[in-house]
Amino acid sequence: MKASELRTKSVEELNTLLNDIAKEQFNLRMQKGLGQLTKSSQVRNNRRDIARINTIMSEATKVSK
Repeated sequence: MKASELRTKSVEELNTLLNDIAKEQFNLRMQKGLGQLTKSSQVRNNRRDIARINTIMSEATKVSK
């Protein structure tokens, strides 16, 4: 997911997206623990997406203040 795509979303949409990705990350960690994870790069991509969303959310709150 690109940062430019995320900047067009509202804070509420970013929160729901963050929750969805966090749930997906949990499922990926469980798959990794059980040895069922086929694409290990998904864990890294999810972690980076979460960081991107958190960064953009903090930027949005700084701008609105």
